Formats: sequence, C-alpha cells, structure tokens
Amino acid sequence: MIQLSKPYITQMEIDTVVEVLKSDRLSMGRYTELFEKQISQLAQTKFSVAVNSGTAALHLILKALGIQQGDYMVVPSFTFVASANVALFEKAIPIFVDIDPRTYNVDATALEELLLRIEQGRVHINGQRVRIDKVKILMVVDVFGQPVDYDKIEPIANRWNLKVIEDSCEALGSEYKNKPCGSFGEAGAFAFYPNKQITTGEGGIIVTNNENVAKLCASMRNQGRGEDEAWLNHVRIGYNYRIDELSAALGYAQLTHLQEILYKRDEAAKRYSQLLSKYSWVTPPYIADYTTKVGWFVYVVKLDEKINRDRVIDYMSSHGVQVRNYFAPVHLQPFYKELFGYSNGMLPVTEKISKSTLAIPFYTTMTLQEQQTVVDILKEAVERVG
Repeated sequence: MIQLSKPYITQMEIDTVVEVLKSDRLSMGRYTELFEKQISQLAQTKFSVAVNSGTAALHLILKALGIQQGDYMVVPSFTFVASANVALFEKAIPIFVDIDPRTYNVDATALEELLLRIEQGRVHINGQRVRIDKVKILMVVDVFGQPVDYDKIEPIANRWNLKVIEDSCEALGSEYKNKPCGSFGEAGAFAFYPNKQITTGEGGIIVTNNENVAKLCASMRNQGRGEDEAWLNHVRIGYNYRIDELSAALGYAQLTHLQEILYKRDEAAKRYSQLLSKYSWVTPPYIADYTTKVGWFVYVVKLDEKINRDRVIDYMSSHGVQVRNYFAPVHLQPFYKELFGYSNGMLPVTEKISKSTLAIPFYTTMTLQEQQTVVDILKEAVERVG
C-alpha cells in the first residue's frame, strides 16, 4: 500500500525525544519555549503559544477575541470541521461563505455579497434573522497551503469591522507576497498532526503580534492560571490545552530541517504536476500569482465532473494506493444540517468542488517511482470505473 501520508522522522528527532524522556521535565520545559521561539521567527510574529492541537489553537484565539453566545463567525465550508466547530464551543454560530473555484479559499466577492445580504436582513438561520452587528469574526483558511488573497479580504473585513483569524493549520512555510502565512489578522494557527509539513504527533500553535491575545491564550491553555503560573491560582476559566515536552521537542527537532522538508515536498508536487499534465480529465493544484511560496500539505487534484470520484477512490484503495476525498462541506455535515437547517444549494462552488477533489499520496520522502505508480493506478481507475 502506498500511504496517503507519512511523517518524516530522522535520528535527530528520536535522539531529542529520548533526551527529554531521560530528563525530569516532561511538561512545560525548555523545548516548549524553544519551539515557540522558532515558530515566531518562521511566522515573523512577536508571540507564539504552543498547545496540544490546531483545534485548541483556534479555540483559544476565538475566546481571546471575546466571541460570545449568539455571535456569528463567517468561515468557509470547504475546510476541516474544526475551523467551524470552535465557534460552537462558545455557543456562537458559524455562517458559511463560498470559495474561489481555483484556489478553494474564501472568495472575496462571495464574502461581500454575504455581508450585504446579512445587512439587508436577507440571511436567516432556523427562521431567525442574522443581525449584522452580531457578526464578529472572519475565519479564513489557507486551504492545502494555498494562501488566502489578503489584499482582497482584509479591506472587506475592515469595512465590516470583522476581526480576522487565520487558520494556517495546513500552511506552515507558505507565503503571500513574501509574507509568511500565520502573520495576517489578529492571530493565526498552525497544526502538527503527522500528515502536516512537520509533526509533533499531536499539537498546534498560536502566532500573533497582539500581546493581549498571547497572554490570554497562554493563561487559558494552562487551566486559566495567571502570568506567574502559580499552581493553584486561577484567574479565568481555562483548559488543559498544554503541549507536552516530548511533542515540543519533536517539533523543535523537525524545525531544524524544515527547509529541506519544504524543498522535497515542493519537488514532489512539481513531479506530480508534470506526470498529470498529459491528461485532460484531471486538474493539478492551482497556485495563484500572489503565492510566493507553498508549504505543501497535501496534493489534491480535481477530477472531471463526469468522473465518479467515489468509485475511483474504491478502485485505487483496492489496488494498493490510499486516496481520500478532500473536503466534504462542513455545512452539509449531519449535525450542522440538524442544528441550523443548512442544506444543499447554499454554497454552489463549495458543493461542486467537494464532489470532484481527490487527495493522492503525498509525503516528504516520496519517490518518482511511487508517484508514477499512483498516476498509473489513477489513470487505470478512471478508465475502468470512472
């Protein structure tokens, strides 16, 4: 089986984690601080706060920005479900915006139109009119490592007084016009699940230039303790969102060869695009002109809409190649439909793209021979069952 993804682990990572295991500090140690400093340098932000998942990072940012019950957060539906779920954690309500058909990111025109409809009282959720003054947050997502077009999005957010959160959980190392992803908006988040550019096993991090956001997130990740971190002094509600020292050490070691990792993943992406260029029924990932660097997370192709994508997935999986659909629309997840009455037809571009996108095997150490096998099996699947 050619796996969909696999982490890139060297002897350095193993030695660094063993070093921590042999120490007497398995939580809140020096590697957490080192990891945070390195991420801040990479993202060009003043502050970083490491946590135990990308979901935790997004949740803490949202809470630090003061979202409350009954508020609304605008977010794309073409994303991992956590991007929207964090609003529900605070009893806020996600409102979904459609995407650009090429980049799969928030479409600026669709965003403006949505906000105008809300202002005019033409957007209802479960029979209740959405009030524009209750729309507080815009969560943008750098999908698959492709940056959002911030020059178009930020003026809209400013006009409507929306605080911007950048979900860069898939975009470590990506750049928008030579500026790192994660450095836009009030705060950003990266995630380090094993399929990401680097991994901490499980883990995430908040990056921000807002000192108050950083302080609040650092407190809330650690059970709401104050800045002195006195063990039984809790100044606000908090969570056990700390990253453990083993995970931080793994992440720190991974960062020492991040540029090598990004280079190898970029080369693999280029090889795929070349191998697939001869076929008219598949579209490789689109890279916008404003994207000066892609930190490749996954390699997602779009199949011709006449092809039965799900049958292709079954065929490839039964022939030794692990593939997956990316993404299923969040607004059509069963519990979102039940809670808010969201339905098919709300987001035509998202729904169309979601039916035809396919993630094929992609990882740092992938060889040309493996990629050729993947492409051959994909072609075979399209011809036989597609």
